[in-house]
Amino acid sequence: MRALACPASLKGVLSAADAAAALAAGFREARADADECPIADGGEGSADVLFAAFGGEWHEVEVPDPLERSVRARWLLLPDGTAVVEAAEALGLALVAVEDRDPLRASSRGLGELIAAALESGPRDVVIALGGTATMDGGAGLLDTVSDFHVPVFALCDVRTRFLDAPRLYGPQKGASPGDVAELERRFAAMQDLTPFATLWGSGAAGGLGAALASLGARLVPGARWILERIDFRAYLREADLAVSGEGRLDATTLEGKAPWEARRMAEEEGVRCALFGGRVELEEPDVHALSGRRDRAAADLRALGRVLAS
Repeated sequence: MRALACPASLKGVLSAADAAAALAAGFREARADADECPIADGGEGSADVLFAAFGGEWHEVEVPDPLERSVRARWLLLPDGTAVVEAAEALGLALVAVEDRDPLRASSRGLGELIAAALESGPRDVVIALGGTATMDGGAGLLDTVSDFHVPVFALCDVRTRFLDAPRLYGPQKGASPGDVAELERRFAAMQDLTPFATLWGSGAAGGLGAALASLGARLVPGARWILERIDFRAYLREADLAVSGEGRLDATTLEGKAPWEARRMAEEEGVRCALFGGRVELEEPDVHALSGRRDRAAADLRALGRVLAS
């Protein structure tokens, strides 16, 4: 048997590459040949996945985090001249302690400054990975910082959410109370400059950053599909008898274009079984496996799952 370890990151626990290594170790312990192909969908770790596939040059710049505190954020220049900017580098949920999360105050200005730094390098085009932010400002901070793109820009969306639905669907995970959600809904409805973009697929991604970027001319694209096509994921699948993908949590949002689900879709098209895993599983689908949910056991759980599935 030849098995393919192709997980996304387990946010805040294991990177996609570390998760792939743990799965592959389990495959090999079961005497299966193993390949590793970490994947992403425009959320946390997308730039790392592209760097693992193509290499490139990392750059670092000081920008404000969601609460306007200084943070060092990276962006990646790929060998073909594409600049990759990851929103979570400047605005990531992990940058703000749970007790400090305040979506009514959090600003996306740091991402605007990170994009501006990438544009100053004269890239061929820019790819912006939108997932995993602590912000819910409809891109207001970004729009105060960036007014124009001079190159093609692609915004990788990890969800299909429309602009006006974003406060209700994702405000609570960023610390919004029911009253905060109502206030955020009022703020979003009042952003009339973004109304023409509010119904676009992915316009609500990253607290409305999708719509803000679209208003500047960015093209919103499904992040998982874009990344998997870019790294030629199908070539890996064609060499495999089994693929195993997953992430920290599998739930209804997984079906909206998250990386593991897109990996399964492609695997099915190639006639390859694709098992899925999650640290937490709230998804009624076949061949889905729950890990223990313990952060300190994540790598060991994946190693054990690899042994079982490759046996």
